[in-house]
Amino acid sequence: MRPIDATPLITDPYGTYAELREAGPVHRITGPDGRPAWLVTRYEDVRQGLNDPRLSLDKRNALPGQYSGFALPAALDANLLNMDPPDHTRVRRLVVKAFTVGRVEKLRAPVRRLADELLAAVEADGQADLLAAYAAPLPITVICDLLGVPQDHRPDFRSWTDELLTPDRSRPHLMKEALANMMRFLTGLIAAKRAEPADDLLSDLIAAREEDDRLSEEELTSLAFLILFAGYENTVHLISNAILALVDHPEVQRELRKNPDGLAAAVEEFNRWDGPAALAIRRFPLEDMEIGGVTVPAGETVWLSLASANRDPARFPDADRLDLGRGAAGHLALGHGIHYCVGAPLGRMEAEIALAALLDRFGDLELAVPREELRWRPTIRARGLISLPVRWDSVEQTGF
Repeated sequence: MRPIDATPLITDPYGTYAELREAGPVHRITGPDGRPAWLVTRYEDVRQGLNDPRLSLDKRNALPGQYSGFALPAALDANLLNMDPPDHTRVRRLVVKAFTVGRVEKLRAPVRRLADELLAAVEADGQADLLAAYAAPLPITVICDLLGVPQDHRPDFRSWTDELLTPDRSRPHLMKEALANMMRFLTGLIAAKRAEPADDLLSDLIAAREEDDRLSEEELTSLAFLILFAGYENTVHLISNAILALVDHPEVQRELRKNPDGLAAAVEEFNRWDGPAALAIRRFPLEDMEIGGVTVPAGETVWLSLASANRDPARFPDADRLDLGRGAAGHLALGHGIHYCVGAPLGRMEAEIALAALLDRFGDLELAVPREELRWRPTIRARGLISLPVRWDSVEQTGF
């Protein structure tokens, strides 16, 4: 099978995925790193693959030279995205003990206050880059509160995170420095929480135990790192993509202002329609296996496309249409099976509150630049904007 160039998955992802789904369920592609991989595009195959124990997340099961991923120190690599059972089962069970629904719900009122503060800071201007001014600072503040990061360390924390999420490829030393600083900081923070526990997730992770089992130092450090990245990056993209969907669909803005109780269902449809993760974390077959009628050799890289699965008309009729009434149950934006996103309730809550505050405060959201000037991050893995310039009227002017 001749490899397909993956570049169109960046420039026109949904149109390209539609063509690929029509052509076949599995395709050989050449990724942006120049290495080959297998891309799975149809809903049923992606859903099955997400929960297939033969598809390993452990990079040690990749063929030599097959995969070139983000190189992390060992202390940051021992996380759930690189684990298979039984290690994954054990660590996830301990994480779930600390990452409770009750902890997430306690954040609801503080998140709304923060959302209102961020919007108040730009309200009088009538327009702003809502990614930089709103969609990004809200989740990083929430994650810092959740982990118990002291206030005076948060500016450094955010600068390191931003460097890791949007690295300057011409200056790779900056990413290495950010990684080293982040690791040093997290190691110190864990030591401080161990000595003086507080009412935060990191302290609870340190205390979590199952009989005589506890998380190791490397597991704690890498979990804190994963919670930071997954909780920050994915939520930034979910909120900003949802705001763009509102901008592109004024009728949806009007509907949600009239019926704010529909926001929870709307967040599910935003997740399905234009979610933050285009691809699930890469996987490696433990044996030669058949996916969608195609034999994929052991150890080669497999990408399961969440974005394509969620637009598959075989599962979601008229899938390219944003429809708040469709009932998006079964979407795969947050995964499926044993690797389903642990932080899903937190991300949903943040997005719901961020959109509610925005619609309550600002009226008639529209782009402040021509649509073709919007730029997306140059990656096939995530689906996120670089900036989102939006202008608005007051709610009073729109009659709400």
